[in-house]
Formats: sequence, C-alpha cells, structure tokens
Amino acid sequence: MSAPKTNLDKQKSRHRGAMTGIITVVVFALILLAGLIFFISANGNTPEGAETQIEGTTGAEVPADGDEDGAVD
Repeated sequence: MSAPKTNLDKQKSRHRGAMTGIITVVVFALILLAGLIFFISANGNTPEGAETQIEGTTGAEVPADGDEDGAVD
C-alpha cells in the first residue's frame, strides 16, 4: 500500500535538516574512527618494563637496565 499523496519536493524540504544532521554525525564518527586508528598505530604494542629484553640482531637476552654483561652495578 502506498501513500495517497506524495509530493517529493515538499518531503525533500521537510527532511533536509534531519538528513544534514545524520550526515554530520556520520562524518564526525568517521573522523573519530580515523583518529583512533592513527592513535593505536602510533603507540604500537611494544612491551614496556619487561625484566629482560631480546636484542633484535642477535636474539640474546639483555637485562632491562641495558647492561649486556649482566653484572650488577
């Protein structure tokens, strides 16, 4: 069943404010999503404060204080 009287120009002008609001909110949400993705990728997920670190080139364990010989100062 369809509406008995349809005036598309009148409906277009009546819904202009609502459609503008919806589009504005969607654009704002996309900007926030892009910011979140940038924030997450910029921070990375590297572990911090581990007792021992793995040296990238050799794969050997290195104490967190940076001493490679393991001696206590």
